[in-house]
Amino acid sequence: MSEEKRTKEEVKADLKIKEVEVLKAESEIRRQDAETRKLLSEAGKCEIEYQKAYVSRQKELTTDEENHLYRFNKDVNSNSVQSCMGKLTQWHRLDPKCDMEIIFSSPGGSIIDGFELFDFLQEMRSQGHKVITGSLGMAASMAGILLQAGDVRWIGHQAWMMIHRAAFGAIGKTYEVEDEVKLVKRIEERCLDIFVSRSKLSKQKIKRNWDRKDWWIDADECLDSGLVDEIKAMMPEHITSKKKKKK
Repeated sequence: MSEEKRTKEEVKADLKIKEVEVLKAESEIRRQDAETRKLLSEAGKCEIEYQKAYVSRQKELTTDEENHLYRFNKDVNSNSVQSCMGKLTQWHRLDPKCDMEIIFSSPGGSIIDGFELFDFLQEMRSQGHKVITGSLGMAASMAGILLQAGDVRWIGHQAWMMIHRAAFGAIGKTYEVEDEVKLVKRIEERCLDIFVSRSKLSKQKIKRNWDRKDWWIDADECLDSGLVDEIKAMMPEHITSKKKKKK
């Protein structure tokens, strides 16, 4: 039908149809625009969540747990030893060849419990783990012995090691006390063997210094005596003076 022969009603109807089509097209454009904004918003949220997760993971990677570092800052007793061995066992099973570091800041405690941890650390070494032991503050009594258990041993420059004779409480009949004394002397020999095997000290020198007193040893003396392999956190001028002495 030619344009001239179309009635006004037909033209209006066509216009109405076109208006509806335009409205539909505009509606579709708005819908697509809204969908695009929604996707962009979700993508932005995902990016934010990713950044949060990334930052959180980076923080986790700096923790002692992730770096297989255990801070032994309690008395040496059954609970503290079991807690330490439990965590190291977990690391061993998750990563059978990882390095492990134990930092002692302890006044010591039970010799028997300490020997259990000492033997456990030797087992970890035999399993292929590099065991690093260190001390901040102090490694006194049994903690000083445990410090000797590492492949590499270090001490903070302001830290102290203390060595003294074994202490036990003996109650009972005379022969029971005598038996207890014999046991204590045998245990002391074990302690001496550990120190002598890991240092330049002789049994005679240790006995002279621990008899009837606590023998406190500073970081420099520990290094000179071979009780540790290195000192950490030294002042720059102190490092320089140590190098000059070595020359």
